[in-house]
Amino acid sequence: MATHLPHKIPQTALYKKAEDIFALSRRISEYLAHDLAILKEDGTEDHHIYFTGDMVQQSTNLAPQILKAESQLFSEAKHKHAASVTRLTNLLYKNCERLERSNSNGKEFLNLLRHELKKFRKLQRTWLLTL
Repeated sequence: MATHLPHKIPQTALYKKAEDIFALSRRISEYLAHDLAILKEDGTEDHHIYFTGDMVQQSTNLAPQILKAESQLFSEAKHKHAASVTRLTNLLYKNCERLERSNSNGKEFLNLLRHELKKFRKLQRTWLLTL
């Protein structure tokens, strides 16, 4: 006998935007990492390559933090996870700015990600009021 367990996947605009940001940042990171993986003339690596990994890690954590905030019963716990979403968003934005100073052909894609982060922040403000 198989039981059907409903999976509650949020369909909020914020959650969907977090998934879009993750997919976009992962693709941008792959593109930039290819450009930044080349060693400099002195044999050292470009330190900007580490920001690409940070960008993916931070965007990976956005959606789970949204889920945690929405699933908490107590307001204090909700706001703790919401603060984490805010911190991750700010870090993502800062990493975009850092990567724009890198020596890569893919810098123009970072503008797209920053634009999506601005949309995310607007959705986030509304979402915070609903918690």
